Amino acid sequence: MTGAKTNRLLGRLMTGVAGAVLCGTAVLAQDAAPARVDQGVDIAPFCGTDPIRVALVDGWGGDTWRKITFAELQDEASACENVTVEDHSDAGGDQQSYNAAINGYATQGYEIILAFTDFGDAAIPAYRMSNGNGTTMVPYFNQLSGRPGFDYAVNPYQDSFAIGAQYADWLATALDGEGNVLMLGGPAGATSSAVFLQGFKEGLSAHPGLTLLDDNFIATNWNPADAQKAAAGLIAKYGDTIDGIASDFGVTTLATVKAFEQAGMEVPAQATIATSNELNCKYTEAVEAGTAWKYLALDGSTADIRFALRQALAAHNGIKIDEPLGVVPYVYADSTTDTMPKCSDTAPPDADLSSLLPEDKLQALFAQ
Repeated sequence: MTGAKTNRLLGRLMTGVAGAVLCGTAVLAQDAAPARVDQGVDIAPFCGTDPIRVALVDGWGGDTWRKITFAELQDEASACENVTVEDHSDAGGDQQSYNAAINGYATQGYEIILAFTDFGDAAIPAYRMSNGNGTTMVPYFNQLSGRPGFDYAVNPYQDSFAIGAQYADWLATALDGEGNVLMLGGPAGATSSAVFLQGFKEGLSAHPGLTLLDDNFIATNWNPADAQKAAAGLIAKYGDTIDGIASDFGVTTLATVKAFEQAGMEVPAQATIATSNELNCKYTEAVEAGTAWKYLALDGSTADIRFALRQALAAHNGIKIDEPLGVVPYVYADSTTDTMPKCSDTAPPDADLSSLLPEDKLQALFAQ
């Protein structure tokens, strides 16, 4: 995977260093039970009747995950005759361009602006300026510290705390209740990784036979090279005493698996999220060869935007919606239940095949 493509992939996790404050952990822990991404409600009651134009703003875009996400948005909106997804902006990692795109759509009078929370709380001023006067501003994916109804209309988010707790429960099953575990995260201090870790620790508290070898998450910068170095360091430090590893990014997991294989060691159990075609093909090949590791992949995150659109429409049209703001992925692969992920010879290595798009639309997207 190229460095540029990896950097674009990191955008969807980067609320960390510049993003949402850690006080969000308490909110996540106490909030209503999250919805599963593949079990959303029908959009029809929230469409309204007036024409609604929707724009999507990405801070980092261009990779296959983002392309699938935009296609999911278009697919969800197609159920509303009055709703059109008219534009998609990619800021290329530049926050000023990101803010300018949001302000531009608001000036043009777009009724709904969806924005991926690539820059976390740092973008709240831009959200605040664009929210109101007929425009419904909805930042989504990571939980922010702003005020709904003032800084933005509503903030749907992926519930990282709940996912971390799910990792712990799965590892307890995969390891028969006993073993040494670790968690890999992004850059040191990344808030999103810290929220994952808090949920992981909360889940581990119910499984005293599982021992967390390091009280902090292991920094990988969500970068394949750095992740492989970090894994090599863990191998040198702990040897074969590592029984399970949780990670908040599939790229990190793939690099970790490669590090253990290169060291000639058995790969520990892996619990991860946001996987890729490359990682899942590697796993399916290992299953066929009888060398597979214990594996949990939670996926479907490209469909989070469907929840964001429904929340945005409900807010814009003043319609009550009972769907939770928090969303969690579904189980895409699970070695404990023989749930196998998809592997495609034709899809890009970074493709997320867990999408809720119909198969024909997904394949058409890859052919573009």
